[in-house]
Amino acid sequence: MNTTISTAAHPATSQDRVRQVTVLLGAVVAIVGATIGSGAFGGQPIAEAADGALSATATPVAPDSPAFAIWSVIYAGLAVFAVVQALPRNATDPRLRAVAWWVLASMLLNALWIGVVQAGSVGGSVVVIVVLLAVLARLFVTLVHLAHTNAVASTVTDVTVGLYLGWVSIATLANTAAFLAAADVGELGLGATTWSVILVAAGAVLSIAYALYGSSSPTVVIPVGLAMAWGLMWIGLGRTDGPLVDETVATAAFVAAGVALLAPLVTTLAARRR
Repeated sequence: MNTTISTAAHPATSQDRVRQVTVLLGAVVAIVGATIGSGAFGGQPIAEAADGALSATATPVAPDSPAFAIWSVIYAGLAVFAVVQALPRNATDPRLRAVAWWVLASMLLNALWIGVVQAGSVGGSVVVIVVLLAVLARLFVTLVHLAHTNAVASTVTDVTVGLYLGWVSIATLANTAAFLAAADVGELGLGATTWSVILVAAGAVLSIAYALYGSSSPTVVIPVGLAMAWGLMWIGLGRTDGPLVDETVATAAFVAAGVALLAPLVTTLAARRR
């Protein structure tokens, strides 16, 4: 389990100040751009972009519409992170030094993803979201291995990145399914139900992998599990009503959601007992 360490009393460098200001301003640009691009203030919603390829009823593994409310929480966390990392007392925080640029990169990639979808490129959106997932996974690994410094800054960073990674992990599965459907590759010879169950099962396996790797860092890995469980739950709920009812996929998604929720709790408790 991560312990809290005090930061060394070294004066901030010009690089620290540049990083703080750039990340703060970049966060404003990325969050505002993503919010406008998603149609929150008018314009074309993401669900209607690219001929509806990413709507809640486009594929059997698309989360139902209410699932996307999690973005409000993630954006709020990113905004708080941007402000906290910019505070003068956090200029030399080693954890923030290690992750701030990567967090900014993730925000810019998310805004780019929205722009690519609005441009109608589902294939391009898969490329961007895979890169985004890789950046968030890199952040996850870094946070797991770095001890906490300032309690507020560390907790804000861990929880925000955890929720972000968990949600994008599920979104990547849904985005990939949307691309395959839009590319008219059929049902991959398996049938819609079978490949949908495979995808949600992959989500469950991935949640276990995160839980095992991050067992020493509950403030990171539990939010990952919560976000993944949220996304998988809404995949299940989306298959119980509407035009794509599928009881098999719904059941598999609910089971996967339970796995995602419980896995980090089990692994962190086990880590504490060791």
